[in-house]
Amino acid sequence: MRQPYYDSILLIERLHRHFLEVLKIELDRLGMQDINNVQSLILYNIGDDELTVGELTARGYYLGSNVSYNVKKMHENGYLTQERSTHDRRSVRVRLSDKGLKLRDRISELFSRQVDALDKSGLSAEELTRANETMRTLERFWTSSLSYGAYASSGPL
Repeated sequence: MRQPYYDSILLIERLHRHFLEVLKIELDRLGMQDINNVQSLILYNIGDDELTVGELTARGYYLGSNVSYNVKKMHENGYLTQERSTHDRRSVRVRLSDKGLKLRDRISELFSRQVDALDKSGLSAEELTRANETMRTLERFWTSSLSYGAYASSGPL
């Protein structure tokens, strides 16, 4: 079990890096140099919603300080609009600007092309569903490990 578990950890990380590289190539193809792949993924995940940085962090599982920096850069480059909450002046809500919405639509088109290509590659929706179920089980395992310390080491590293 140790080796398959370790292999899964490495594969998840590698898949994420490959996906970010796919986004980078698409941004390069579109001639967009004022946003990076991580920012474009955050932008895509905001979608039509209006969120605080905290909500975005909770929803997308991004690191808070990185989200704050990336939100600031996307705002500076015109992809996001920001508005202070009327109820809590410390809280800033962000949403996509017209420029952000256009990029979100382009990323959505990329995903559609990828889905079509996956369909033709022989990878079925059922296989992806099973893989997602396995990853969700692993996510629940890691979440419970964090929440309860149930699997914490018995001593110092």
